[in-house]
Amino acid sequence: MKKVVLVPDSFKGTMSSSKVCEIMEKKIKEHFPQCQVISIPVADGGEGSVDCFLAAVGGEKIEIEVKNPYFEDMKAFYGMIDNGKTAVIEMAACAGLPLVEDRKNPAKTTTYGVGQLILDAARRGVKKIIVGLGGSCTNDGGCGVAAAVGVKFINKNGDEFIPTGGTLQEIDRIDMSGKAEILRNIEIITMCDIDNPMYGPNGAAHVFAPQKGADREMVLHLDKGVKHLSEIIKKDLNKDLAEVPGTGAAGAMGAGMMAFFDSTLQMGIETVLDTVKFDSLIHDADMIFTGEGKIDGQSLRGKVVMGVAKRAYAAKVPVIVIAGGAELDIDEIYDFGVTSVFTINRLPEDFEKSRLKSIENLSFTMDNILRLIKKMKE
Repeated sequence: MKKVVLVPDSFKGTMSSSKVCEIMEKKIKEHFPQCQVISIPVADGGEGSVDCFLAAVGGEKIEIEVKNPYFEDMKAFYGMIDNGKTAVIEMAACAGLPLVEDRKNPAKTTTYGVGQLILDAARRGVKKIIVGLGGSCTNDGGCGVAAAVGVKFINKNGDEFIPTGGTLQEIDRIDMSGKAEILRNIEIITMCDIDNPMYGPNGAAHVFAPQKGADREMVLHLDKGVKHLSEIIKKDLNKDLAEVPGTGAAGAMGAGMMAFFDSTLQMGIETVLDTVKFDSLIHDADMIFTGEGKIDGQSLRGKVVMGVAKRAYAAKVPVIVIAGGAELDIDEIYDFGVTSVFTINRLPEDFEKSRLKSIENLSFTMDNILRLIKKMKE
């Protein structure tokens, strides 16, 4: 083999996508020393997304002071790629769940710092901003982000305030007139890998707020707040977003990005593949290796493996999927461009045991696949 492209997702709970690339590349170089290996570690928009983009295409990490989930000062970062034309922001950098530690409370936390990151990138002259949703501790519908760039939220007394999850119901009107002009001609793409609506049984509060610290009573309060926000957005901004898939992502920040920034919600893998110019990268590749922790019915819904396979199929490049495990109902995956699927676990044992062997198991599997390929080419 002369050229191989690696584009795996992380194996959740065991290996990051960067680590998977590292193991795969090491084995390829052992068997095919002259092979060109291109590594594209993939993240879903959550923690680690910036590092994945920088690893894939190079660039610079910018660090600035912004507000944390409780409006306290903190150092956060974003990535600059494409010669400074594109910024990559992960909301987890300043609105992530680990940042609140033992203070989990989605009624009080804010996404304000994310807006500060967006504004800083805009002032540096970027033409495009990619915002990754995921791993948030918030439920403010992206109002904090909007407030940071000049959008005003007014209550019934005519006072301006910055809404959090617990105060969304206090919004009487939204005033977009103060939004920073510098954002006007910047394309904003939001990476979003879930299809939940804003509110209701499958919405932001009911599905995600409990893991952010909300009890049953708070979940109901937060849900009413998000519903109220959707009504105000419809009234003042003439955008009906309540049932749009993905608007419930990250405490309904998916809705906020659409409402306040005219952003497009896009599957994370599509954003990554477009950004690294994947279609041109693979046109002369001999093989593509991809994978994730588990291949199942969910993998057929636009996740990393399917996104890669569809593009590889169009380019007539074979795709090998390596996973921790695979369900039986995945036959459809072969119709979309996957050549074969291999699982790394060698013994029938519980995940808590096998996860500790993930690195050696992946290495063993790669080694055997490459031995077969080498023998076939003799």
